[in-house]
Amino acid sequence: MRRLLPLAAALMMLGGCGLKPLYSGGSASPAAQVLGEIEIVPMEGRAGWLLANALRERMSVVPASASPRYRLQIALDDQITGLAIRRDDSVARERRTLRARYQLVEVGNDGVVLDATAGSDAGIDVVGSDYATIAAEATALERLADVVADQIITRISVSVGQNAAKQ
Repeated sequence: MRRLLPLAAALMMLGGCGLKPLYSGGSASPAAQVLGEIEIVPMEGRAGWLLANALRERMSVVPASASPRYRLQIALDDQITGLAIRRDDSVARERRTLRARYQLVEVGNDGVVLDATAGSDAGIDVVGSDYATIAAEATALERLADVVADQIITRISVSVGQNAAKQ
């Protein structure tokens, strides 16, 4: 019983701190509603395709018949850099970096609601087999697209939550 007393006191204080879950209210929450009103502008390349799909998995997709309230414009920078060099001057390790500069634009007036960046990187071992190295690079890109999508969704949700709290 004595162990539960500090825990109960901490939980009561937490309720008064003003923290509110982003998705409280489920699909009626401000964050969920905004995520359902976003159109993703198509991006070039495999990285763009992977990122767009990862974003669509995390948000409600605007039906083709509906007009979106927001447009998400993303510029990607996908790079692979050699890091470690062997004695024979071949690359032993690579770093794949995926960076996204994105803008959430209100469609009606082209006003920028959010302008931010997201990014991540992954290390890749370069082995003797070219196929294994290419497969590792592709897998790294898939993971990076997921991480960047999570960062974008979180940032949009927090921004919407802050704006809703101000109103």
